[in-house]
Amino acid sequence: MLRLSVTKNEYLMIGKDVRLTFLGSNDRSLKIMIDAPKEINIARGKAIEKRAMEQEMTADRDWFD
Repeated sequence: MLRLSVTKNEYLMIGKDVRLTFLGSNDRSLKIMIDAPKEINIARGKAIEKRAMEQEMTADRDWFD
């Protein structure tokens, strides 16, 4: 795990193809821009957790049928 303090418009490279640019922040959020090839899947943690919950609920429902 890497923990950093960054300034506005600073960027990080992940490998040769993925660039994370920090655009700024306010009291509630941090804005980033991700520049990556189309082949790389990018998903928010909230979306991943929601999909996992939906799949779990579907599996539970199938078990009761």
